[in-house]
Amino acid sequence: MSEPTPPPRDSAPPALPVIEREPRLSLIWLIPIVAIAVAAWLGWRTLSQEGPLITLSFSTADGIVAGQTRVKHKAVDLGTVRSIGLSPDMSHVIVEVRMRREAAPILTDHARFWVVRPRLTPSSVSGLETLVSGSYIEIDPGLPGGTPRLAFIGSEQPPAVRSGEPGHTYILHTPRLGSLGVGSPVLFRDASVGEVLSYDVGAPGGEAVLRVFVRAPFDGFIHKGSYFWNESGLSVNAGASGLHVEVQSIQAVLAGAVAFDTPAQAREGPPADDGSDFPLYANREAAAASRYTNSIPVLIHFHGSVRGLAVGAPVEIYGIQIGEVTDVKLQYDFATKTLDVPVKLTVQPDRIAAPGAPPPTMERALESLSALTKSGLRAQLRTGNYLTGQLYVAFDFFPDAKPASIREEDGAIVVPSQPSDFETLARMVDVIGRKLETLPIERIAGNLDSSLAALNGLATGRDLKTTLQSAAATMASLQSLVHQLNANGGPALARLPQMSADLEVTLAHANHLMASLEAGYGPNSPLPRDLERLVAEMNDAARSIRSLADLLDQHPEALVRGRSGPVEER
Repeated sequence: MSEPTPPPRDSAPPALPVIEREPRLSLIWLIPIVAIAVAAWLGWRTLSQEGPLITLSFSTADGIVAGQTRVKHKAVDLGTVRSIGLSPDMSHVIVEVRMRREAAPILTDHARFWVVRPRLTPSSVSGLETLVSGSYIEIDPGLPGGTPRLAFIGSEQPPAVRSGEPGHTYILHTPRLGSLGVGSPVLFRDASVGEVLSYDVGAPGGEAVLRVFVRAPFDGFIHKGSYFWNESGLSVNAGASGLHVEVQSIQAVLAGAVAFDTPAQAREGPPADDGSDFPLYANREAAAASRYTNSIPVLIHFHGSVRGLAVGAPVEIYGIQIGEVTDVKLQYDFATKTLDVPVKLTVQPDRIAAPGAPPPTMERALESLSALTKSGLRAQLRTGNYLTGQLYVAFDFFPDAKPASIREEDGAIVVPSQPSDFETLARMVDVIGRKLETLPIERIAGNLDSSLAALNGLATGRDLKTTLQSAAATMASLQSLVHQLNANGGPALARLPQMSADLEVTLAHANHLMASLEAGYGPNSPLPRDLERLVAEMNDAARSIRSLADLLDQHPEALVRGRSGPVEER
């Protein structure tokens, strides 16, 4: 192995390399620094906007997805569902929602939450937009001033009225709900101005209670004297006044409806306060009748069948309703040992116009009815509808009615009754039937049988046949005689007109002769008078001959049968 050759001593040493140092901070580091800064800013922004964590309780988590379902108010995002879990007893679901900071002030006990899904009800269709975007949770903040809360119970149905919507809420009482339910519309002149918020069926024997909301400005139309009624949409009434069918809007038919109106005299007062109570009547007629506040109880005892008379049947006089039937029952009288049907009525005197009359009282009503009863006023059952057999009570005057008086019984005025026309007819038929029962029907029938047998024997006997044969022969002989007269009497009949003309000429000459004799013998001579009488008789004879000629010309058979009637003189 050879050793390296040492450099020559007179050569210069080699130059050392110069190392240039690069900058310590490279531009490439700006990218992660900016990314960290952006992430830090986004984190700070998120943390600064992040609100409290709340829990919502729902009966089901249908349509809710963790990390996707939003909480909104007026289409603005206020939070996102963080997690979904079951409650310890597994009776409901618990949804944790991270709210935004700006939603913290509305998280009070006045807030309401519900899930917006597609809903189809008889009264409305809502939530169709969620078919594309998915379900979300809606929050209604409610009125301001509530207590802060972080746990809420979500509603299964959206509230009927949102907070801040102008209007008033009213309480309605009714014996039966019918087809009414939550969301049923409130109508005014067939226009929807509100809806039913909730209802309570009440305890047995009590009334159902409804809460209805009427939007502004229609709430200003409701006064203390306003009345509400159940507008079921389809109403069929087959009562004493006939068959009445009324159909409302499709919405009212499907979901029922509540309607209201205010009479003219009630509009003068101030509008009703929020939360005011009103009765809910069964129909418009009952609601309109409620304005007649004065009523007089009347009792009528009927002694026949009242089949077809129901509570609510009208009470009329001269065809105008003045009240209605309130009670019908059967009663046994131990004193007289008889049965009758006392019918209670309420007569509303405000329906009877009496200008200048004082307010009606029980004493004045008793006095007026006493006077009218003396004039023949009676109560009678009449048929209002022959198709359904419904009856009503009619007050009318019967001049031939038996005398009766007015009295008070159990706080009501007892008005005498009159049997109905049907009862009167039934009694007449019963009387006729009893008289027919007393007739000897069997003996009369036996006599009729004997008479018919005798007539039958007479009709089939030889005597009747012989008589008929003799009559036929006689008629044949008469017919032959008439033919002979027609044949032989023709020339004589032809001469009669000429004879009448000759007789008239003779009479003319006789008249001329009479004039000459009167001139020769004087007016007081008996000869002219006799001749005048003779001429008159000849005139009558000529007239008779002419009439005979005309008669025989038209009826030649009169020579045999004679003249059957008077002949008009020509």
